[in-house]
Amino acid sequence: MTSGANPIVAPPQAAVFSARGITKVYRMGEVEVWALRGIDLELYGGEFVVLLGPSGSGKSTLLNILGGLDVPTEGNVRFLEHDLTAANERELTNYRRNHVGFVFQFYNLIPSLTATENVSLVTEISQRPMDPVEALKLVNLGDRVNHFPSQLSGGEQQRVAIARAVAKRPDVLLCDEPTGALDIKTGIVVLEAIERVNREMGTLTVVITHNSAIAAMADRVISLGDGRIQGVRHNTSKISAKELSW
Repeated sequence: MTSGANPIVAPPQAAVFSARGITKVYRMGEVEVWALRGIDLELYGGEFVVLLGPSGSGKSTLLNILGGLDVPTEGNVRFLEHDLTAANERELTNYRRNHVGFVFQFYNLIPSLTATENVSLVTEISQRPMDPVEALKLVNLGDRVNHFPSQLSGGEQQRVAIARAVAKRPDVLLCDEPTGALDIKTGIVVLEAIERVNREMGTLTVVITHNSAIAAMADRVISLGDGRIQGVRHNTSKISAKELSW
């Protein structure tokens, strides 16, 4: 077993997400692009899941459907007792606002606002928010709360984005290539922040990446290719973010 490895706890029986037959076809003129081709999966509370695959494998499309940013062409997605595929736009907006935290490759911070103020944009419209400063402390930015984005490094800006995502206490944290714009040292710091949120808040965490090294820190690794699930691997032991190298 790798030094510092954590034992894997079996997920509970009730799935947070249940997807069946998810297909997504984009039509561009007379051309059909099949992004997803019949995806079946369950995701469980407290899990750390990596969706692994090359560009064009369908990772981002699947994440967007789980997050209520897109809808499938065919198939069904349930979040707890809610049928997302039957939801209207108002219901999807409420779902995104109250249940989902998003972290993207690019930080999307407002330059004229401090770190605390950027996080407050979410907490002001949340049902059960964290204190913005506490959210920043969770990602080890307690000493940078009054800094503007221009005064922060790329990794620090990404950690502000993570704090903003988790400050509403979401049921699920969806991360789309969160280290894609970062060097390895900074990327590991960002992954440590995501790891801490998963561990301390028990938030179902889904990270999509093309970087196979990141898969070692997951409870489960779901490999995608050509819009299909190519395989699912349970890590019998997982390593911490600080032990990663690529």
